[in-house]
Amino acid sequence: MFEIAALMLADFTAPVELGTNPRSLLLIIPVVAAIAFVYKATKLDRIAAGRFLKESLLLFVSIIAVMVITALVLASVAWLILE
Repeated sequence: MFEIAALMLADFTAPVELGTNPRSLLLIIPVVAAIAFVYKATKLDRIAAGRFLKESLLLFVSIIAVMVITALVLASVAWLILE
């Protein structure tokens, strides 16, 4: 039992190198989904399955859309500066 706990804690001793390639950037999708679900679970006063899923999906899509728009704006600004 102690060995399992020690192995689990050993994962937190050094940061994980993710990189910035397209494959590693896909890891943000489950993180954003978890954030959307937890945020909506804490903000809704009454959780009905349909409403909860709809609002969580809407928040998930809006977060991803803002991140994509921000990335495109930053890439275009960097391109203008470097060209």
